[in-house]
Amino acid sequence: MRDVDGEPKVLMGQRGAAAAFMPSKYVFPGGAVDPGDASVPLAAPLTDRCSETLARESAVPPGALAAAAIRELWEETGQILGRPTMWPDAPLPWTGFAATGHGPDAAPLRFIFRAITPPGPPRRFDARFFLADAGTLASDPDDFSRAQEELSNLHWVPLAEAHRLDLPFITTIALDAVRDALATPDQPARIPFYRNGAEESAFARLTRPDPER
Repeated sequence: MRDVDGEPKVLMGQRGAAAAFMPSKYVFPGGAVDPGDASVPLAAPLTDRCSETLARESAVPPGALAAAAIRELWEETGQILGRPTMWPDAPLPWTGFAATGHGPDAAPLRFIFRAITPPGPPRRFDARFFLADAGTLASDPDDFSRAQEELSNLHWVPLAEAHRLDLPFITTIALDAVRDALATPDQPARIPFYRNGAEESAFARLTRPDPER
């Protein structure tokens, strides 16, 4: 998110017209967890509240999900969610990120939405959506020169205008989750979960236990 106290904006890009999955659609940066993401040393971890919420509903370690989000953000936009650190032994997918003099910073990430997409398309995913304030980036939020070419037309979209883009259905729901998350700067206590199965589509709420219990 950017300009959260004025006209909030979200960073989005357009998938290629020839892509096998969601061609030409505008999406958030993101992608799959790599096998090595679980062993990536984070310069700063997720908050305890965020990590606990993720751990209750996922077999994937919270740190791996955070590392994947930061890596995909870097690969697809060239933006650095990191803290200054030396990382000479960074694994191959992270060498470009490490060369900037940063290690991945998961502290600004807030888990705001989970969705399982419907069966049938060429690909299906079980996605966790994270939100971070652009003010926590270690890079110029308007500089996309280091982005790989998976997404085009990268730009900050006013949240009030995002629905005018050609969006996947799940992304339209995720935008609602973004709007809800703007009401608090902290990790949301209740996470919307959209599950689209072969026979049902349903919303659930992932909740965090009362910390006093």
